[in-house]
Amino acid sequence: MPIGVLLLVGVGALVFFGVAQRVLDRLHLTDKAAIIFIVAMIAGSFVDIPLSSSPRVSINLGGGVVPIILAVYVLSQAGTTKEWVRAILSTLVTAAAIYVVANYFFFNAGHTDRDIIDPQYVIAIVGGIVAYIAGRSRRSAFVSGVLGYLTYNLFTQFMNYFVRGYSTAINIGGAGIFDTMVIAGIIAVAIAEIFGEIRERLGGGPVKGDNRPRGLKSSEFANYLGEKPDERRKRFQVKKGGKKDD
Repeated sequence: MPIGVLLLVGVGALVFFGVAQRVLDRLHLTDKAAIIFIVAMIAGSFVDIPLSSSPRVSINLGGGVVPIILAVYVLSQAGTTKEWVRAILSTLVTAAAIYVVANYFFFNAGHTDRDIIDPQYVIAIVGGIVAYIAGRSRRSAFVSGVLGYLTYNLFTQFMNYFVRGYSTAINIGGAGIFDTMVIAGIIAVAIAEIFGEIRERLGGGPVKGDNRPRGLKSSEFANYLGEKPDERRKRFQVKKGGKKDD
């Protein structure tokens, strides 16, 4: 089974058991929405949608269409032009960084069997780190981590076909592209969450400042960091009436 699918299954399990609740709050995603996107990406990773026959261009449903929809949805929840601009710029910066690493370091030697780590993972790690540095916020880091590699891959494939004259088919978001994109996105979010948490603790907690996600403005989040795990889980459980406790 592809590593990208395995990672998404692991993320889905974390979401199902409520471990990823804080990260989802930051991305303005509900548990149900996150599960839907994860299932759509896993199922869609096996589906290629043809776009053109000359040249042969196709886009992978799980590795191309769904991530783009998810990125647009996450940014739409942010609701500020500044966030959109930052995400777009950080996506381009991430794509450029991946291009430099993939083309000007040791990956062109053709000796992947001698590498300590698979270049695919190195590219994903670099993409995730740069996505966080350039994006700064969790949402921008996630968007640029996912779309940065897609942008790089799309650029290189079209360059190979139209400039270098390679007669290969162009596939957006498929095969190893899917795995690397998933890894980069997860790394970007993980780094953003770790460093974001550190900054918030040093700044006195997530309830201070005006640039917080809406979900953190509730008074019940004021003592979030001091809650016990059992108390935290109870607060997110669904009540008998079918509504979540704010």
